Amino acid sequence: MTHYDLVIIGTGSGNSLVTPDFNDKRVAVIEKGLFGGTCLNVGCIPTKMFVYAAEVATAIRGASRYGVDASLDQVRWADIRDRVFGRIDPIAAGGKNYRVSGGDAQNTTAYLGTATFTGPRELSVEVDGVTEQVTGDQVVIATGSYATVPPVVEASGVAYETSDTVMRLDALPASMVILGGGFIATEFAHVFSSLGVEVTIVNRGAQLLRKEDTEISEAFTQIAQDTWDVRLNRTVSTLASDDRGVHLTLDDGTTADGEVLLVATGRAPATADLGLDLAGVERHDDGRVRVDEFGRTNAEGVWSLGDASNAYQLKHVANAEARAIAHNLTHPDDLRELNHRHVPAGVFTHPQIASVGMTEEQAREAGHDVTVKTQAYGDTAYGWAMEDTTSLCKLVADRATGQLLGAHIMGPNATTVIQPVIQAMNFGLSAADMARGQYWIHPAMIEVLENALLGLDVPHGE
Repeated sequence: MTHYDLVIIGTGSGNSLVTPDFNDKRVAVIEKGLFGGTCLNVGCIPTKMFVYAAEVATAIRGASRYGVDASLDQVRWADIRDRVFGRIDPIAAGGKNYRVSGGDAQNTTAYLGTATFTGPRELSVEVDGVTEQVTGDQVVIATGSYATVPPVVEASGVAYETSDTVMRLDALPASMVILGGGFIATEFAHVFSSLGVEVTIVNRGAQLLRKEDTEISEAFTQIAQDTWDVRLNRTVSTLASDDRGVHLTLDDGTTADGEVLLVATGRAPATADLGLDLAGVERHDDGRVRVDEFGRTNAEGVWSLGDASNAYQLKHVANAEARAIAHNLTHPDDLRELNHRHVPAGVFTHPQIASVGMTEEQAREAGHDVTVKTQAYGDTAYGWAMEDTTSLCKLVADRATGQLLGAHIMGPNATTVIQPVIQAMNFGLSAADMARGQYWIHPAMIEVLENALLGLDVPHGE
């Protein structure tokens, strides 16, 4: 049995917990899957590199509306794919080799295998068929999440892809069926359709991106229906496959066919096989590890962060939690809270979507006297330049106090346009002060936010 001062299960954001504070301590890092975690290998970074290629293709196809005649002659899928993973794979391999070799921190041991709790802060770690018992003064569960697959798909025996595998396809298919209507489904629908794939989306709900503000969700769903073959309020009854691809029969008797099936129905915390009961660690009903405001579980000396314990499934949240817990591990008398105030999110589909804070519905349910302003990109000078007819910037504020409660943006560079709102909400800047307390570059795209602020019915002072 080998004892460590700190044991970390998972090498996504958990890998950053090995700070200089542990230079004189023994640390174990355990990873059974992709070293570097979801974001680096199969999530945020590679998907956005594909999205950028998709945006280039989309711009070429739409060039004629600006008087520029251009054609998309060819999509070299292998080159697009290899550009992405030709950069990412060496980074992941380098991170793994650094930990395995010890790097500059010779006190860190990497176990490339599966960890299971056998008792309080006691783990059985299996690496290549060899099992070792490991204990730790402190243990951090940072195992992330995994792509879920509906039972009807699993039971069918039909081959399918998930977000973990679809980016490494050998060839670009002519057609694809995507199950799901959330951010993963809509991002990949944009990527593959922009590269020439005929996309069909099958979604069990009445709208795509249903967690967004209703106005944004409804507007995006309409755009999606004009772009892809979107089947709403539909579930899969049966699946079959042959040498032409997959064939889905839906609950209303209609069918959806494609060369490739992409299952994008969500992700779940990777905690089920950790033996948490033996560790005395409590979980929520959905499998997430239960933690307090400092990241501590109910079991002494055991912490958790990221998708394993929070409901956001966002890398920037996991990173923020890792920074707080890295401090807390070595400063027990000066604990820092996990910051979950005003968490923003982006969906890199087309058009791009960004959000922070409450939706209009949530603000009203919370009892606020709500004022709302929805500003069209196309009503600003830069919107004219883009010939934009669909993009929106919606702000939600408290009418009495003038404080911003939420922002929901759909359009080009939405994830950038929203950042001033995130800053204002975190530092308590009112809508009026934000609107008139600074210059806004004219005629930049950011004027859509300025105009939305000015359209709110809030106190403007003297």
